[in-house]
Amino acid sequence: MIATLTGLGLSSASGLNAYIPLLLVGLLARFTDLVPLGSAWSWLEHPVTLVCLTVLLVVEFAADKVPAVDSLNDAVQTVVRPSAGGITFGAGATSVELSELGAATAGDGVDWSAVLAGVVVALVFHVLKAVSRPVVNTLTGGAGGPVVSVVEDVVSAVTAVLAILLPILILVVFPGMVLAGVWAVRRRRRLRGRRRGECAAEPDVT
Repeated sequence: MIATLTGLGLSSASGLNAYIPLLLVGLLARFTDLVPLGSAWSWLEHPVTLVCLTVLLVVEFAADKVPAVDSLNDAVQTVVRPSAGGITFGAGATSVELSELGAATAGDGVDWSAVLAGVVVALVFHVLKAVSRPVVNTLTGGAGGPVVSVVEDVVSAVTAVLAILLPILILVVFPGMVLAGVWAVRRRRRLRGRRRGECAAEPDVT
């Protein structure tokens, strides 16, 4: 169960920011014993991988703070974030498995069911993020987008850290993230309905 919660937390975080969980897993695997990656996932801790993830994180961080560009970035990330979710869930579920005695074991194979689960979880959170951003930009004239983006990055980082250090807390964090995403989607629907009502109420001047 602990391994599943770890994977669930990492993939959820990937749905908000693809590179924070990947970079965190890679750094912890390389410099600590907290994430003992198996051979199938050892490439995550390679220096070249870590450098590439750092560069991509910087680009993602900047692009997601600019109104209009953030929506374009979300379109590109439709493939990246679910992929990152599959990788982090797979790595977390197969390499941070804890026995009843608390001993960490690293698996050498790839649990494809875990990878698929991570893809689905990350995709759900990516969609919730992507559909909520235009609402924020519209309601705030673009000023709220960067603020929300920073909050999403912080949530992604905190969730990823908790998934590795205190995975039991994912039982609280995950439902909270889902509820926040559902609220954003419902808010967007209300905004669309209000716009349609305003358009329908406009008099015909022709």
